[in-house]
Amino acid sequence: MAGRAVQLALLAAAAALASGSQGDREPVYRDCVLRCEERNCSGGALRHFRSRQPIYMSLAGWTCRDDCKYECMWHTVRLYLQEGHRVPQFHGKWPFSRFLFFQEPASAMASFLNGMASLMMLCRYRTSVPASSPMYHTCVAFAWVSLNAWFWSTVFHTRDTDLTEKMDYFCASTVILHSIYLCCVRTVGLRHPAVVSTFRALLLLLLTAHVSYLSLVHFDYGYNLAANVVIGVVNTVWWLAWCLWNRRRLPHVHKCMAVVLLLQGLSLLELLDFPPLLWVLDAHAMWHISTVPVQVLFFSFLEEDSLYLLKEPEAKFKLD
Repeated sequence: MAGRAVQLALLAAAAALASGSQGDREPVYRDCVLRCEERNCSGGALRHFRSRQPIYMSLAGWTCRDDCKYECMWHTVRLYLQEGHRVPQFHGKWPFSRFLFFQEPASAMASFLNGMASLMMLCRYRTSVPASSPMYHTCVAFAWVSLNAWFWSTVFHTRDTDLTEKMDYFCASTVILHSIYLCCVRTVGLRHPAVVSTFRALLLLLLTAHVSYLSLVHFDYGYNLAANVVIGVVNTVWWLAWCLWNRRRLPHVHKCMAVVLLLQGLSLLELLDFPPLLWVLDAHAMWHISTVPVQVLFFSFLEEDSLYLLKEPEAKFKLD
């Protein structure tokens, strides 16, 4: 939900510095990459590299130049540590030890687990909640949107490219917007379906304009940061206000309130900017791991709330 917006904003701020991190500005790193490319990435040497490159690496898009950057990154890190300096970042990221073709193994695995949690809770929701529940289709759609976002998060942390970075950002923003839409349906749409239809169109227009600008005009990290902070605040305030208003009337609303507060608290993990433990586990991976049980809790709330609506007068107000 809204915690993802904070995460995106912090990631965007870090990415804005990607063109000039301390490690990739080092002459020793640049010279190392240049020599490696000249030695290995053309003519017969390139053919030799491709012949010995594991098939899973080539399928994942790892090139000779990527391999040079990876090896030279560790060469630079070793020099820094030998001189007693702090571990530098490269292209806006800490150095990670690659596992198979996974560029950031811990974050990729954590994203995958979040996706599995979304899939598991989607199956559970569809089994336990009848399709006649007024929130059924909106909740199922939210589960699919979440599953798609975690798929692209897994891909991005497996292989960081311009395309996978954009898909991770865009799909995560879609989750937050759909969470706002879900809140609108629950708080307003059951009694005023025309309002929620208009609001849905507005959100789709905003998402289209956002993605179009960043894709076709300029990928502005500062604008992306501001946009995600705004929609994250709207999402948080709206859900929290509804939870507080209904905390006595709806016994299951404490789950939703816990999710909102937990996501905001857990997002602070992103501020713990430290080199990865064992070159694998960093603050970002810890954040992803921590959201797995939170997701389960939120879908549990959606399930209980959808079943509640089946037997309450509110359910008489069907959506379009």
